[in-house]
Parts: sequence; structure tokens; C-alpha cells
Amino acid sequence: MHETRLATHLPQTVEPRNPGLALDLDWVMRATANRSAIERRAATLPGRRSVKKDHQAAWLARAVSMIDLTTLSGDDTEGRVRRLCAKARQPVRADILEALGLEGLTTGAVCVYHDMVAPAVSFLEGSGIPVAAVSTGFPAGLSPFHLRLAEIGESVNAGAQEIDIVISRRHVLSGNWQALYDEMRAFREACGDAHVKAILATGELGTLQNVARASLVAMMAGADFIKTSTGKESVNATLPVSLVMIRAIRDFHDATGVRIGYKPAGGISKAKDALTYLALIKEELGDDWLSPHLFRFGASSLLGDIERQLEHHVTGAYSAAWRHASA
Repeated sequence: MHETRLATHLPQTVEPRNPGLALDLDWVMRATANRSAIERRAATLPGRRSVKKDHQAAWLARAVSMIDLTTLSGDDTEGRVRRLCAKARQPVRADILEALGLEGLTTGAVCVYHDMVAPAVSFLEGSGIPVAAVSTGFPAGLSPFHLRLAEIGESVNAGAQEIDIVISRRHVLSGNWQALYDEMRAFREACGDAHVKAILATGELGTLQNVARASLVAMMAGADFIKTSTGKESVNATLPVSLVMIRAIRDFHDATGVRIGYKPAGGISKAKDALTYLALIKEELGDDWLSPHLFRFGASSLLGDIERQLEHHVTGAYSAAWRHASA
């Protein structure tokens, strides 16, 4: 029970904030990525790591506590957000949680557009579950800079305790690392006490080397988390991209002692995929990162498949996927 309650703690109350550091262009330019080696390493993960029975159920329950339960649609309504927040409070059917001894399990956060922040905060009152807001002209990040800063402030004032910002991809594609650093630093300052996740939109950065360098610059500028994608790109979270970003996090921690969180988002919809990502985190970063304050899944449909697998573990029977809708 104590461990499940930890899932509702805000990251900044568990892990020290990233203060950032001066832009080190020598370090940034030393960052490279051997695509063939990275892809070979990533390809070994799904087939080599397997957990079964009670161990699998425990890992899947841990994955639930790391989900940023998300709705980012143009037709979002307060009713949909209310249902999503109810699912965040009780992500798995009560009888299944009771059988597993995991009463009190919740998701890591609820992630919404700015207009839905205030309703989400209201619906989650007393739960300890933070609201995350996508911001800075999500998903393209092409609105005027002063409006992107103002949007952060509006979401923080509305009660968002986590802000998922999007970077300007053009700074990465043109190699303008100073501009990316300055932008990210300004976003970090605008967030104040709110936890900041930097969305790199890796599917639009061109190369894995660009992903590695953008990851480092975002962390130097003060990002508390780095996140793969908005979920709106044609290519979202992948294992090779994740490996590059995770190793950048490891290098940053080795150099500074600061732990940065990681959030893969977009395209992760199956329980088996969640297990693969958790195995990657354990192998590359260690057990310290297997907690909601340092790892999140940006997902919505993933929860339904995990609940289905947990029901199978308890009852021995698979139910239809439609019986485990997120909202």
C-alpha cells in the first residue's frame, strides 16, 4: 500500500529539480549516434527479456503508476475529462486490485490541453494525482514566442503542476543550439515550481545524432524530463530513439549528479511494449528510474490493455478489449 501511494507524489517532491547549467557546446558537439549499433541493441530487447506470472503482474502494475493518462483531441469535453480523471483515480477494476493487494493504485498524472486544466484539477481534487498541461503552441510550437510563454503561465495559474512544452524543431535542424538553449531556459523559468517536460518531437529531428544533442541541450537548460513526441508526428516513440535519449540522461547524470526523467509518448499501446520499455530503463539507467517521478508513459489506450492482462492474471480468462476503455 505504501508503494502505491508513492505513485501520487509529485516528481519535484521526490527528486531535486534540475537547476540546469551553462550551455556547453563542446559537450553537445561530442554527442554522436551510431545508428546501426543502436538499432541492433534495441532489436534485442523484445525477445530477450521476459517476465511471467506474478512478476509480470507486478511490472504491469508499476507501469500503471507511470502512465500520464492523456486526452488531446479537438473534441475533448468536460465530460470526457471527468471520465478520464475517474479512470486515473481507479485505473484498474476494484476487484482486480483487491486480488492483487494493490488498492490505492493510481496513474502518474492526467495530461490535457490548457482549456481542460481547471476541470481536471477539480475532478482530481484530493487524489494527489497531478494535472499535466501540454503547452507552448502544442503540437507544432510555432505560435509567437511571447504567447507560448503566456500559455505556460495560464496553465500554471489554472492549477497544472506539470507542463509538457514543445521545442522549436528548426533550432535543432539548423544546429542553432544557443537558440534552443535560450528558448528552453525561458520555458523553464516560466514554469516556476511546475515540473517541466521537454518534448523533442524526435520523429521530426532528422537524425539520432540530432536527438542526442537536443536531449543534452534541453537538460542543460533545466528540463526535468525529456519526452520523445507529441503523439501527433508520423513517427513517435521508438526503441532506438529511446536508447539515445536514455543514454543522454545517463551521461548527464554521470557528469552532474542530477537525475532527469524520461517519457516515451505516442504509439505505445500494448502491455508487452510497456514491459520492453521498463526493461530498457532498468538495464540502461537502473532501478532508481523505475518510479513515476523519473519515468512516465504518455498514453491512453495502453492502460486498457494492461488492465486486460491483469484481469487474465487474476481470473485466467481474457476479456474483450472494449470492456477496458480508458474513459
